Amino acid sequence: MSEWKAKRFWKTAEVEVLDGGFTVRLDGRPVRTPLKTQITMPTRALAQGIAQEWQAQGDVIDPLSMPLMRAVNATLDKVVPQQAEVAQNLGDYGGSDLLCYRAAGPESLVARQAAAWDPMLDWADERFGARLIVTQGVIPVDQPANATEALRAHVAALTPWELTALSEFVTLTGSLILGLAAMDGQAPDGLWTCSRVDEDWQAEQWGADEEEATRIALKRAAFLQAGEYLGLLRAG
Repeated sequence: MSEWKAKRFWKTAEVEVLDGGFTVRLDGRPVRTPLKTQITMPTRALAQGIAQEWQAQGDVIDPLSMPLMRAVNATLDKVVPQQAEVAQNLGDYGGSDLLCYRAAGPESLVARQAAAWDPMLDWADERFGARLIVTQGVIPVDQPANATEALRAHVAALTPWELTALSEFVTLTGSLILGLAAMDGQAPDGLWTCSRVDEDWQAEQWGADEEEATRIALKRAAFLQAGEYLGLLRAG
């Protein structure tokens, strides 16, 4: 039996102004989330991006080709109902940030990690007053309470819409610092490269695995899509 797939039922996707934001209608019908919440977005730019995704669909709807719509669904159905919990979970990454766990050797890898990651930790200290401790190996290190609390406070101040972007940045890299740097306007492409120091070094030594490379390419695309979503969210 072939899998059922939703077919296109509309001709035109259009942005409409609502009290408190913007929505998208398909031939006048409101777009809703999987939990049947009518979408209301804070910026016209994001609504226009959503409308373009719907308008670009063929005869059969392909959700994978609609990353902005998936981000909006996640915001309204998952983040909004549990905003405090989401913020806490993301803030907890500051206690085990990727950038704090370094290799003991070889020297080429140690140097590459330091060159890529030390400036980001310096930035976090300057930006948030959060100086994290660096250690070797994977044994957990207790971070200063004032540093982790400063990071959590910044995360907690974000809107649900912003938390959706931060969640992608953080979970795809394992680094709250890189995620907050993306939220602060640093280029997502460079931050993604920064997160891949260990893996890129390994590939240089032993060669890249084709299957793994495909998986990483998908994760990189998701990271950059989160950057696009954030840009539209803040475009007004």
